[in-house]
Order: sequence, then C-alpha cells, then structure tokens
Amino acid sequence: MPDLLYDKSDHVATITLNRPERLNAISFEMLELLTQKLSEAETDNDVRVIILTGAGRGFCSGLDLKDAAAGKGIGGAGVLSPGGGAAHFGTRNLPTTVLNELDTPILCAINGPAAGYGLDLALGCDIRLMSDQTKLLPGFAKRGIIPESGGTWYLPRLVGWAKACEIGFLADDIPADRALALGLVNQVVPADALMDEARSWAAKMANNAPLALQAMKRLYRHGLNEDFESHSHHVLMQLMLLFRSQDFQEGILSFMEKRQPKFVGK
Repeated sequence: MPDLLYDKSDHVATITLNRPERLNAISFEMLELLTQKLSEAETDNDVRVIILTGAGRGFCSGLDLKDAAAGKGIGGAGVLSPGGGAAHFGTRNLPTTVLNELDTPILCAINGPAAGYGLDLALGCDIRLMSDQTKLLPGFAKRGIIPESGGTWYLPRLVGWAKACEIGFLADDIPADRALALGLVNQVVPADALMDEARSWAAKMANNAPLALQAMKRLYRHGLNEDFESHSHHVLMQLMLLFRSQDFQEGILSFMEKRQPKFVGK
C-alpha cells in the first residue's frame, strides 16, 4: 500500500497518511507524496476543500527516526555536504510550506496522537477537529530539538506568546479538552464520529462559493503581516473581482428566489 492515500468526492479531497503500523511516522516517500497531493488538490478546480487525516489509531507520530538514521528525510544526514559541514537545504517544496501557501481550505481530522512533525502539520491546517480519545504531543524540548516545520510560527499566533512558551517549554502532553480550551482545535468529537463530523464540515464549506473561500483565506494570511490601511485596500480590490464572478450573481439570485445557491467556482 502507498504511504499516502488520496480520494476525491463531492468537491472534497481526502488525504490520508497511511503508515498505520508506525503511527503514520513521516517517511521520505510520504514527504514527497504529501507535497504532490497537496499541490494537486490546490490546482484541481473540482476540489473546494481538503481533509487531512491519518490511517489507523494515529494521526502522525512525527518524522521517521529510521529514515533519519539512514540519512533520509528532514532529520537525516542527507542535509550535510559529502565532505562534511552544512549544505543548502531549501524549504520551498516541503509539505508544511506548501500547506501554508494553499488557498484551498484544509481541515485536519486528528484521529490519534499528533507528535513532532505531525503536530506542526496539524497546526498548519485551517480547521482542526480532534478525537476525544487522543492527545497533542509537543515534546520537542524533551528530545533536544525545536518545532522544525511551522510550530514556532503558528503557536504564538494561535494561543499568544505566554501560552506558546508554556506549551513549548514544559513539553507536556495536551489532551483533547485542554487543546480545545487553548484554542488549538475547533471542536472535540467522539472518536467514532470524527470522520463523519469532518465530512459534514467539509460539505458545508464545499457548498459555499469557492472563489470567496479562497479569497478569504488568502486575505486572512496576508492580513497577519499587513497594516490595516494596506489590508483594507487589498480587500477592496479582491471584492471588485468577486463582484464580476458568476458565483456572486448566483448568490444574489438564490437569495432573491429563496433557494440554496449552486456555485460553480467561476
């Protein structure tokens, strides 16, 4: 079986990390496949929402240490030059970088433990639903490392400086109720209902105007680094484009006719 599964139905692409025997530890092959499938979903006009989850009883246990020991993957010695010392190691095509640049909304269904790289991967998604029977495992400091794939960027923005320091410095496991209280997840769901709930949320998003969702997500992202006046200008420019779309006309017409809209993404 491939290390990653990809399924598309009703405008929703589901990406499943598929190494259940190793709690979906990220292999070198999975890194490449994840980048490929995220990019594929982003450029597919028929995909309006992405769900990211894991097979079996884990979401993702982090980078595969066996790969690292063999010199493969992010944690491997492959980042060193043949003669010793450091070599250039770009981040442009890493899944977490591609994930951050997606305009397509992505929902993470955290079905099991999310540790290390897996936690960073979950934090990079727009919406997180979490099983009531699992935990987030930010144990980087206990392994002598740091969140290497987005955690140091996402955590202060999600929970604030002090709480980010608490999570990182104490390195304690975070059960589902604590994750919800901190704002790290949107909702805690009974384990046996998690994927049904994820599909329900995805379906609601997919029924809305895809161009509007993509523009909204893009503006959220840019707004993190813009002053209010500049951001307001960019919002207005985007709104002018959306006014010219078929979906905007359908949104107005369906409202006047008191029916559900049928958006086409144009």
